[in-house]
Amino acid sequence: MQHSETVDKNASILIVDDEASIRLTFEMFLAREGYGPITTAATIEEALLAIHEQDFDLIISDIVLEGARGTDLLRKIRETGIQCPVVMITGFPNLDSAAEAVRYGAFDYISKPVNKETLLRFVRQALQHWELEKERKALIKENEKYKRYLEAIFSSVRDAIITIDNDMNIIQINNTAKNWLGYNEAKPPTNLKSITEGMGQTCLQDALQVLKNRKEVREHQIECRKADGNIRIISLNASPLQDGQDEFSGVVIVARDITLPEPDEGSVGIRNQFHGYVGSSQVMQNVYKMIENVGKVDTAVLITGESGTGKELAAEALHAESPRRDMSLIKVDCAAIPEDLLESELFGHKKGAFTGADRDRPGQLIQADHGTLFLDEIGDISPRMQLRLLRFLQEKTFTPVGQDTPTKVDVRVIAATNVNLIEKVRAGNFREDLYYRLKVVEINLPPLRDRKGGIPILSYHFLSLFRDQLKRKIHGISDQAMNALSRYSWPGNVRELRHVIERACVLCEGPTISLEHFPEEIRSQQMLQNTIPALTPPDHPSEQLPQGTSAVDANPLSPYISEKDELIDALKRARGNKSKAARMLNVDRSTLYRKMQRHAIQPDEFMEHHVQNTPTEI
Repeated sequence: MQHSETVDKNASILIVDDEASIRLTFEMFLAREGYGPITTAATIEEALLAIHEQDFDLIISDIVLEGARGTDLLRKIRETGIQCPVVMITGFPNLDSAAEAVRYGAFDYISKPVNKETLLRFVRQALQHWELEKERKALIKENEKYKRYLEAIFSSVRDAIITIDNDMNIIQINNTAKNWLGYNEAKPPTNLKSITEGMGQTCLQDALQVLKNRKEVREHQIECRKADGNIRIISLNASPLQDGQDEFSGVVIVARDITLPEPDEGSVGIRNQFHGYVGSSQVMQNVYKMIENVGKVDTAVLITGESGTGKELAAEALHAESPRRDMSLIKVDCAAIPEDLLESELFGHKKGAFTGADRDRPGQLIQADHGTLFLDEIGDISPRMQLRLLRFLQEKTFTPVGQDTPTKVDVRVIAATNVNLIEKVRAGNFREDLYYRLKVVEINLPPLRDRKGGIPILSYHFLSLFRDQLKRKIHGISDQAMNALSRYSWPGNVRELRHVIERACVLCEGPTISLEHFPEEIRSQQMLQNTIPALTPPDHPSEQLPQGTSAVDANPLSPYISEKDELIDALKRARGNKSKAARMLNVDRSTLYRKMQRHAIQPDEFMEHHVQNTPTEI
């Protein structure tokens, strides 16, 4: 605010003097000059009453009043907290009276006799001082308010923000950054160089680069391990810190958590990473828990699921969770080994057992002794191998090819298949007794299309992996590209997604993966979604979906569906079965109940008899 030498004459002035003539004279001088309103008082009591009733911009008081002293009035004025200037008038100026007046905060004092010019000069100076003082206080108040506002933003924002000076000293750090960096409040680090683990190391490298080049380090993603063991994917950006005069004064680092949103409140033990798996959906939580529980029990396990869902990863996790974790995990791909060699590969053979057997060969069962044997694609083995494997599972012994005496081993068997073994049993292509021997416990791995919410975190996980391997400066994935990934059906599951991201990293020459870097089948589906015609409105009952099909299923390209509509749609398709609806939505049943209550959805209105009478319309 720029100050002017002119004084606002709409100033409220109080004149205190026990002589009526002086009061009237001062009032006349000031009124003719244009000041006002003007109030007069003959005693301290009258002055205090006037001060109590209204605010004044200036008080002029005689230092000697009848029965009291003007300095007493000045002291009482200051005790009330009033800050306006007070000019004292004295007939006998001396050092003591001046010192006393200044001690109690008088702006100045005037010696009698007081002529018009002197009075007006002191009034003008006092009011100018008061205007400046009010401006100063207003600026301080405004600055404090602005500072509190910035501090509130700085401390409340969910992004982590760190500012450092040219010597890497930490100037400011908000609560989010403290949490992510494992900040020790008892012994807080004062320099970024002292934070060398996790996100702190990357922040340090980016800050050094900005200080060296004085250029922004563009946004990039890193993986950090949280205290609970889960993965946090951080988007990091470092920029030069400049003051109002564009003077370089340090670095500002902004980090954003782009991991999937945390599950609903009340969910405990949620993990988005487990023995190489990445994902926090409810179906994956169930898989993690199953592996954790079954791993500790020394029994046979059958892992089922489509190709690319991570069956080998499940076998590794089961072995890591078992008491055999320090022994060998031997993997045998039954589909990759010719039938005539699989028996020898698994059970071993003696020298001379068949043509070409020029030496003894210990089989994979011997190598897996006291450890774990993983038989992948078990559904492809021949009837002869099925029988030999069944006998081994029953007796825990086997006879190598060309040997007469049996060999005993202590091996845990984990099998996996992507085919429906029940159908093979019914067709007579797989032994029923072997099936039940293998399937003491079954772990079914969900396809990626049932883990849609996990695609972003998986995509960024693979992006981080291949970006480092290929040494590419890729900062992220565009919204359109991520939307295409989330809507694609993924027949190849996680393995296919991994290959798609690797391909995109190879083709991408800029900072962001876009739709053009994906295979044709993903791009064409996205383009189809962008051009699909609008759905038929409900007033066309002749064009209805088949019963049990939702509008969302019919048009997976819908850009938005509200949570309430999504709940209603799932309940309709589940015929009111809340457990089934919860599974469709990949949430806990308790979470479904809370959401239904929040949106005032009555559970009984979707019971089977109601749905049968209410066909779903587009």
